[in-house]
Amino acid sequence: MTSSMHTKDVRRLALSVLQPGFVGTEAPDWVLRAIRDGLSSVVLFTRNIVSPQQVARLTAQLRQENPALVIAIDEEAGDVTRLESATGSTRPGNFALGAVDDVELTESVARDLGRQLHAAGVSLDYAPSVDVNSNPDNPIIGVRSFGTAPDVVSRHTAAWVRGLQSAGVAACAKHFPGHGDVAVDSHHGLPSYDAGADEIAEQALPPFRAALAAGVRAVMSGHLLVPAYDPESPATLSRRILVELLRKELGFDGLIVTDAIEMGAVTDLYGIGGATVRALAAGADAICVGGESAEESTTRLLTASVVDAVASGELPLDRLAEASERVREFADWSTGLGGSVPVDPVSRDIGYVAARRAVRLSGPAADALPLAAAPHVVELVPSTNLAIGKETPWGVAVPLRERVPGTTFVRLHPQELAEGPAALREYGLAPAAGRPLVVVVRDAARHAWMGSALADLTAARPDAIVVEMGLPGAATAPGALHIFTHGATAASGVAAAEVLAGSRRTADAVPEALAGPRV
Repeated sequence: MTSSMHTKDVRRLALSVLQPGFVGTEAPDWVLRAIRDGLSSVVLFTRNIVSPQQVARLTAQLRQENPALVIAIDEEAGDVTRLESATGSTRPGNFALGAVDDVELTESVARDLGRQLHAAGVSLDYAPSVDVNSNPDNPIIGVRSFGTAPDVVSRHTAAWVRGLQSAGVAACAKHFPGHGDVAVDSHHGLPSYDAGADEIAEQALPPFRAALAAGVRAVMSGHLLVPAYDPESPATLSRRILVELLRKELGFDGLIVTDAIEMGAVTDLYGIGGATVRALAAGADAICVGGESAEESTTRLLTASVVDAVASGELPLDRLAEASERVREFADWSTGLGGSVPVDPVSRDIGYVAARRAVRLSGPAADALPLAAAPHVVELVPSTNLAIGKETPWGVAVPLRERVPGTTFVRLHPQELAEGPAALREYGLAPAAGRPLVVVVRDAARHAWMGSALADLTAARPDAIVVEMGLPGAATAPGALHIFTHGATAASGVAAAEVLAGSRRTADAVPEALAGPRV
């Protein structure tokens, strides 16, 4: 391909490799114009969603400009949900599915989600997260992972991909080459995965191999440094990782899409335009943008950055054309995938079935369950990472109050407990006098303030029941009855409430001693 291609044509190629978000529940004029000018993909976020019917109207409006438009969404159907951000997901997330360890169940949950997305007009889901959560202090993955063991994550990755794609929606395995063994949130800084190449091959890569074997046609790169492969450039910007490892060693010939390019891990280094150009030069085919930067000006900036980089020689025109062709091939394939499956918007209750099966108990359940009276519930609320919508509700108190009238509750944040134990006494212990106390936590082992508050509450009330809705960790309340949900979705909250209220037989929740190895 000659370098004399007209600037207008280069601009069309540049637009074709962007996957921007936008604001609004209807398509803005600038997005429709951009599609006419060559934009091949868009991505939906919570701000674009009111209901499945409204999303279907929106996607139909977008596809009037291009029937093969790739319409993506970041819907993990767990703690990270866009379709159900206002209510919480009616399906459990990956960690709960890994805890059950029934691949047929995982495939059924993913197929159920795929039906809903397909009916809404979505063609690409940025899921599943196939990271192995080998670092318990990981602030960004946690219950988004199927587990801590590569074999568990691999078999559920394959099942999830099969289930979603059988419903007509393309899956996307993320975050290559594995985001599970880091201690920094890449939204804010650059994590480093410091394992050797042999350990990475044994620990992080098997789930990606499983995804490829299951037919995944999109892989999302992670914004993390992997010195064993490239000591200088984050994976998203590294040819050694995207081409030498993913393309050549693993044999992937589908679409490589970046994690959100505006994240601090890459923009702090090169700015959003510079990161975009470097990602394309390194081998990425599509640039996800718009989780935080959803304005027309951002798409204009990135388009201009790519056009200028081609003109200066920083980005070879052949590389841009190759990326554009991969986007086109993926668009054609995903359109065919969707067209091969009938639209079936009927929602099953498989999510609640799965959430119930994921509940585990540890401690003196026979003496404490079901609750003998309406309890007081204390929910200790941490800050969540940016992948989880701040508007997404979670907890046990609301579904428990529906089942046990008279239930009261309080939600306490770290700042409310910073000045000492008075807040715990006033809001936690005093209202629970003479009645059951339920303490709900989320990753208590990862938050020192939460672990301390939990220890104080259970020291004052040894009979308190603890519900852990994040990763099970070292016991901060030894001797107490623990209910583990393995995730904080709405379905998981209902499952825990049912156990507490006795509306579900306690025996249905697997005792910890019988649950098998922790995944």
